[in-house]
Amino acid sequence: MRDLSHDNINCFTGICVDVPNVCIVSPYCARGSLQDVLAKDDMRITEDFKMSFIKDISTGMEFLHRSPLLSHGRLKSSNILVDKRWVCKIGDFGVCKLRIEDKEASAKVDNEETSFWSSLLWTAPELLRMPEPPLSGTPEGDVYSYGIVLQEILLLDKPFSMFSEKEPKDILKLIRDGTRPVFRPELPRDCTAKSELIDLIEACWKEAPENRPTFRTICRTLKSIYKGKNLNLLDNLLAMMEKYTDHLEEIVEERTKQLQEEKAKTDRLLYQMLPKTVADDLIKGKNTNPEAFASVTIYFSDIVGFTKLASKSSPLEVVQFLNHLYSMFDDVIDHYDVYKVETIGDAYMVSSGVPETNGDRHAGEIATMALDILHSVTRFKIAHSPDDTLQIRIGLHTGPVVAGVVGLKMPRYCLFGDTVNTASRMESSGQALQIHLSHTTYDLLTSLGGYLMEERGLIDIKGKGQMTTHWLRGKKGFQKSLPDFRNIVTNSTTEPNCSH
Repeated sequence: MRDLSHDNINCFTGICVDVPNVCIVSPYCARGSLQDVLAKDDMRITEDFKMSFIKDISTGMEFLHRSPLLSHGRLKSSNILVDKRWVCKIGDFGVCKLRIEDKEASAKVDNEETSFWSSLLWTAPELLRMPEPPLSGTPEGDVYSYGIVLQEILLLDKPFSMFSEKEPKDILKLIRDGTRPVFRPELPRDCTAKSELIDLIEACWKEAPENRPTFRTICRTLKSIYKGKNLNLLDNLLAMMEKYTDHLEEIVEERTKQLQEEKAKTDRLLYQMLPKTVADDLIKGKNTNPEAFASVTIYFSDIVGFTKLASKSSPLEVVQFLNHLYSMFDDVIDHYDVYKVETIGDAYMVSSGVPETNGDRHAGEIATMALDILHSVTRFKIAHSPDDTLQIRIGLHTGPVVAGVVGLKMPRYCLFGDTVNTASRMESSGQALQIHLSHTTYDLLTSLGGYLMEERGLIDIKGKGQMTTHWLRGKKGFQKSLPDFRNIVTNSTTEPNCSH
């Protein structure tokens, strides 16, 4: 026994003879018996695992049959152990003399117990018929037992599990009687196992012992069935890990790409809420200090008659109307070097020259953008009120501002200074479908050249006193249609917007 050494044999170490704890000592197998492994519901036994188990058992039994022991005699899934590397090792063989008293005691105590009969389900029919079967069994009997173990592996279930309505004692009686057709487990031909493997199992179950294959034949047949495929589970696991590693790299690359796409979406959303330079500083964790700008141009507009329109519209219609209108404005300003500061109700505020300075171009960018917005308004239709004509007032002013981020939750990039107030007054003191300019904006546009302007004269601006203002009528080379300013009633209702 001590001389037997094989990868698929749980080698014999020695015997403890201290009565009453007489026991056989052998190496510890971390995963328990094959029966335990197959019974675990939380473990996924793949075809590679099954293939490896089948090969390991046949190889171990072939070695055991070539040894001086000649046979096992007690082969069953509870006597096949699985080590931490998932290698099956045949155990509980040999030293038959130690089993004589154990067998007699079990027969007396357990003769009527279900567990006693269940333990015999792997026993060959010819051994069941013997009054005193040999404790070491027979090679042919081991082959039969191997066939029952294969049924457990293929179906991941107990022996004869498809006859759950029968008691083990009744099953053994049918096997021992040898009635025709002989009573054996049923293996569905449509299961995942190869048909050649099912043929091999049925050959192991032959009623006549001499018709059963030897383990040498079984090993050769398995090689033929799996066509030279590596049957070593550890090698298969390593190969699977290599494939998984390659696949994991692809997954990581794909997930990284998805992450970059999602980050780009987040960045785009952030850049819509804050200027890009400011957003980049916030992402990097930098403090954003307020910054003074010597000269910027600010645009304000609101809707003439909005209160009246809102009063006869549902809240949902108002939201949809403003969303449609300001989405159109957003499309227009994308073509200019400007920054949309905010929308409050029906008010729309845009600046140029902040947060990115652009020399003196800010007045020209805002003025041309205002003409473009005015052109788009003349073509806009109010979906829920098609009989109403949309009219807006526009005011522009140029001057110094201080800009910075306000707040931590939902931070906003805000402009501060008298320039903002004056731009708001230009809008509220303007007229429908007109672009009202302060004198500072007029001077800057004059120096840029190409803009068509008309003096409005001295008017009283709330909080500012008398100011000379102008109308912006067009721009040389601007081909888009504009309202006919000559036909616009100069005393149109202004309806100042208190939100400013």
